[in-house]
Amino acid sequence: MELGIMSVQFCIVSDGSCDIPAETAGEYGIDIVHFLVSFDGADYKKEGVELPLADFYQRMVEEPNVFPKTAAPSPEDFYHVFEKHADRGEKILCICISSKLSSSIQSAQIGAQMLKEKRPDADVIVMDSLCCTLMQAAFVLEACRMRDAGLTLKDAVIELEKIRSTGRILFTVGSLDYLQHGGRIGKVTQIAGSFLKLKPLITLENGEIHSSGIKRGRKASLQGIIELLVNYLEQQGCRPEDCQILLGYGYDQKEADDLREMTVRRLSERFGGDFRLPVFRIGATIGVHAGPYSIGYGVIRKYDIQR
Repeated sequence: MELGIMSVQFCIVSDGSCDIPAETAGEYGIDIVHFLVSFDGADYKKEGVELPLADFYQRMVEEPNVFPKTAAPSPEDFYHVFEKHADRGEKILCICISSKLSSSIQSAQIGAQMLKEKRPDADVIVMDSLCCTLMQAAFVLEACRMRDAGLTLKDAVIELEKIRSTGRILFTVGSLDYLQHGGRIGKVTQIAGSFLKLKPLITLENGEIHSSGIKRGRKASLQGIIELLVNYLEQQGCRPEDCQILLGYGYDQKEADDLREMTVRRLSERFGGDFRLPVFRIGATIGVHAGPYSIGYGVIRKYDIQR
């Protein structure tokens, strides 16, 4: 999709937590400001750019006792992207990972202020997505739909604020080790989970992680997140095509392809019809906390679907 500069009301920027692939970002005209990731705490590289995600996950699998770290983009990183668009006379919407999970939005706000000091006429809105990874991607893609439908920057922000609370991440992980290391669960819970082969079902809502149950074994946990998605759609009173739904995975693409088939089949049985289910790779920003075998969905209600 070729986007002419004068054909849209505003441009869209997001930080790398959104996990939108470079090809998709190019197609939709999204600028990505990348996080940094390091395995030794000293040598930081841009995730997905200087360190390909395949290499990142391969190293996690080969070195399970090493816990990589991430660093948020700097204010200068955002400033340079904002300046490029301001030089074109474009208004800017920047959508960042939840402020409850990262300092990225603070960097974006400082970057926007730096631009305003140089260009007082610049129009930049920095928005807290209250989410990350797949849900952030769905949120950003909805912003693209609004932009392409001709909404102004102000109206798009109003509509995004309306749907933000409908966003969810529904996922499971291969091991509790990474969540325990990041302080998300207790050590005793982690040991018990490993011993009993328990797999948590996890929901991220309004920027906070919640437990949505526990299953024994990987197969049961995959079925469990499918049912979480079905329950979400039923509670929202909508059909799959009424939402942006994305499937994301870390290391195992074959498992993601299998889950996609299972998901499409289950949703078709429950709701009828046929629909697309794009598959994205979860980036290092969330991968360092969830581990290489995290898998699940990002979902948000489309802005132009009435309840």
